[in-house]
Amino acid sequence: MENFEYIRRITDSELKLKLETFGAVLIEGPKWCGKTTSAKQFAKSVIEMQDPDYRDMYIETARIRPSSLLIGDNPRLIDEWQVAPNIWDAVRTSVDRRNEEGLYILTGSNSVDRTAIMHTGTGRIDTQIMLPMSLFESGESNGTVSLGRLFENPSADIECATDLTLERLIFAACRGGWPSSLRRRSDAATLLVARSYFESLCQNDVSSVDGVERNETATRLLLSSYARSISTLASHASIIRDINANFSISEATYYDYLRILQRLYVVQNIEAWCPAIRPKTVIQSSEKKELVDPSLVVAALGVNPGYFNTDLKTFGFIFETLCIRDLRIYSSALGGRLSYYHDRYGLEADAVLHLRDGRYALIEFKLGSNDLDNGARHLCEIESLVASYNERERQCPMRMPDLKIIITGTEYGYRRKDGVYVIPIGCLRD
Repeated sequence: MENFEYIRRITDSELKLKLETFGAVLIEGPKWCGKTTSAKQFAKSVIEMQDPDYRDMYIETARIRPSSLLIGDNPRLIDEWQVAPNIWDAVRTSVDRRNEEGLYILTGSNSVDRTAIMHTGTGRIDTQIMLPMSLFESGESNGTVSLGRLFENPSADIECATDLTLERLIFAACRGGWPSSLRRRSDAATLLVARSYFESLCQNDVSSVDGVERNETATRLLLSSYARSISTLASHASIIRDINANFSISEATYYDYLRILQRLYVVQNIEAWCPAIRPKTVIQSSEKKELVDPSLVVAALGVNPGYFNTDLKTFGFIFETLCIRDLRIYSSALGGRLSYYHDRYGLEADAVLHLRDGRYALIEFKLGSNDLDNGARHLCEIESLVASYNERERQCPMRMPDLKIIITGTEYGYRRKDGVYVIPIGCLRD
């Protein structure tokens, strides 16, 4: 069998630190994003709970004496632990008794069902979310601009360029950040990975999470409608109406399917940032609709890279999903999180990256260069609103934005005279 060189992941350093800090680490995220492969770089012994040759034996052992499955060199990796949920309590108990760090790594493709475990594991088992690869991890971004370094020096001048053409950017979005897709030799084989993921999701995964049989057609239509609403503030009611144009689905069923897709880390919406810089009545507080990877949007729409040669407007929304995916990965490495800002006057920031120490960046996404001035104006207007608020509320002022950034699909990056950074996605890293 051919050996593949391990692709370093941004989350590797976070996992290393957590293994030095906690008795066990739970790695969660969508299927095929590389959780097990990354965990194996740190594990000294492995048990794969879904191995068909041993699965029944493992489940029976977990039922009778789960601690037996923990025997092995540490860190011990327990892959797809949720096959036998009582392993969780066995791990927690072992960590308590041994009082050591770095004993176990658990991986799972859906979020923890808290009803199936006795204790949360707080202070003993820490959670790490892993996503598909960013463009920097897959090699499409040259990484010449570091978000972390920009936060440290927010007035630095930058000059950067990428050789990531629009054609290659479209292909990278359609291929997605699935590590196995980089191992395929032909474009057709590479693109097949995301489509296969989508088929598995509709046919099997939505029913395997909790053992409840769910309708494949309903899942397809839900994801297709969600894909058409990607990167927008479309209401759930409008998505339900869209589905019902082709298939009858109740509101309760819709939210059940949505809950499962969230547990599978497929649907990952962006929450609103609601500062007091305008009256609360004019702030949009609904979630922005997003899927975990742009390739799933493409698969749900049933199109291929060639489709976007004549529909760059639609690709603009998919480009935003790609940027959100990468920012999630980069911000996690910085200990940050994402939101968005949008008010009823039309003023918006496509993303707001918040760090734990209060620093934050206002971010817009622009595929081309034609709308850069408008994007920069939005960011500067939000900055002015914060300044005006601080004039009114001198006793409790808000922090001014540390960075204003436009992420583009263009070739060159620079700092504008108004302080807004223009950064190609093909230059960005954590």
